[in-house]
Amino acid sequence: MSHRTIAPLALSLLLAACATVSPVAEAPVAPTAFTAPQTGMVSTADPRASAAGMAILEQGGSATDAAIAVMLALTVVEPQSSGIGGGGFYVHGTPAGEVTTLDGRETAPAGAGPDWFLDDNGAPVAFLDAVKSGLSVGVPGSLALARQAHERYGKLEWAALFQPAIALARDGFVMTPRLNGALDRARDRGGRVPEGQALFYDTAGEPLPVGTVIKNPALAATLERIAAEGPDWLYQGPAGAALADYVAADTPRDGAMVAADVRGYEARWRDPVCGQYRVYRICGMGPPSSGATTVIAILKQLERFDLAALGAASPTAWHLFAESQRLAYADRELYLGDSDFVDVPVAGLVNSAYLTERGRQISPTSTIADPQAGTPPGASLALAAGPQWPESGTSHFAVVDDAGDSVSWTSTVEGPFGSGLMFGGFYLNNELTDFTMVPEVDGVPVANRVEGSKRPRSSMSPTLVYGPEGNLRIAIGAAGGATIPVQTAKALIGVLDWGLTAQEAIALPGLFSPGNTIMLEPGSSLLAMQGELEALGHKVIVREMPFKANAVEFANGHWRGAADPRSEGVALGN
Repeated sequence: MSHRTIAPLALSLLLAACATVSPVAEAPVAPTAFTAPQTGMVSTADPRASAAGMAILEQGGSATDAAIAVMLALTVVEPQSSGIGGGGFYVHGTPAGEVTTLDGRETAPAGAGPDWFLDDNGAPVAFLDAVKSGLSVGVPGSLALARQAHERYGKLEWAALFQPAIALARDGFVMTPRLNGALDRARDRGGRVPEGQALFYDTAGEPLPVGTVIKNPALAATLERIAAEGPDWLYQGPAGAALADYVAADTPRDGAMVAADVRGYEARWRDPVCGQYRVYRICGMGPPSSGATTVIAILKQLERFDLAALGAASPTAWHLFAESQRLAYADRELYLGDSDFVDVPVAGLVNSAYLTERGRQISPTSTIADPQAGTPPGASLALAAGPQWPESGTSHFAVVDDAGDSVSWTSTVEGPFGSGLMFGGFYLNNELTDFTMVPEVDGVPVANRVEGSKRPRSSMSPTLVYGPEGNLRIAIGAAGGATIPVQTAKALIGVLDWGLTAQEAIALPGLFSPGNTIMLEPGSSLLAMQGELEALGHKVIVREMPFKANAVEFANGHWRGAADPRSEGVALGN
């Protein structure tokens, strides 16, 4: 199927309804010197967001401009997953291979401490009780991220980037099966407050049916103010103080969010984290994201195996993939946190010699009995791994413009509809439940414990991959909580080792093995391998997992998009 070009005049048609078929990419070839073969390419989890991004590209906007328009449109049409009430990570690449990364992760209130999620007896509060309260809400970072990215890489005026999202909110968008299903499954959050109930549910408390046109005038008004006045409208003005007061009123303890927390928020440029896998340079986001270090570790630990010869149908290949995950996640649980608060040995965690040695524990004929964290160069041993609440939600999008600049951006409100609190027509995140619930284990502090103004650890893995000639091969990322690094690594193995298109690689079945149990995707071809995996020593279960990935790759001299067939996503371009 060829990619479609969506002209700005056609945008209004897509606001009402869009096809949800993901285009199939052509077979990849070795990277060549970049030329501008087309206007660009946008891949997102919702066709209306992809249309918004393409409309900006066709106005002469940069990849960053288009990505901001996508983030804003997703605030309207994908409220269960991302938007301006949350945060994210942005990775930008140039055709010359210069990579910059921007951290828009939410922060805890300055008054929060290690006992934030503990009750009067020192025990962790119930997960959903924490989620559905101001305890879970961090200061949103998406707009601050967008401002800094636009200041450095934007071409169009700030207000122009808001017009597709404003139109969607003001004129209405069609309820899709995915949003309807999320509203049904997460009624306690989607309809937690009267604003959400009135917007998305009928008088009987049922989600509005698929095909209903939803109008969100409160969000349209919010977006119009931010378009006209900039992010300071939210962060520095009365709106920010009102947001803090609203969250504080829902927070059942001292130390709640105050206006100064919102005023003081800053998105931060961070050093990219890059590693080498075979002939490819893999770059992504460093702490507080665990994405780049975990993706690079999964890949590098497998480098001594001939995955290409094994192929995607080999149980041995999937066994090796599972074993590498187990090692990578052991390091992730122990060492990863906000590097402004804890000494994260990033260079050691992606050190080639260290990962090669870690990979020697992997055998094609047996399982590792009890995978433990290693000791990467520069590591502090004064940390403990703690239990983690489940992660979910999120949205990833990838954009490339006609100059060859690329953006890989993962945006999130954490769980479905975040905390369930709504402010100005958008949902507020529950990102603070990404902190580890207990602050220490046997008297040893946990890297990802709660601290004032700290950013919780994330699994988000926006990634750029460069070929041996130094030009972009693929921009990729995923949504789905703790499965995100695994989805990203799996797709990269599919493209780089198994010669698949990005579309085919994203569609590969899911296998998630962060500990001592392998989880297989129901209904997938991997179920036929369950017996062989168990014979190798694995405990295997079948479980639904929230897989959703998007990518843009350079193949056959053109940009080709890919969107997860499990989602309603679509890639648009020439």
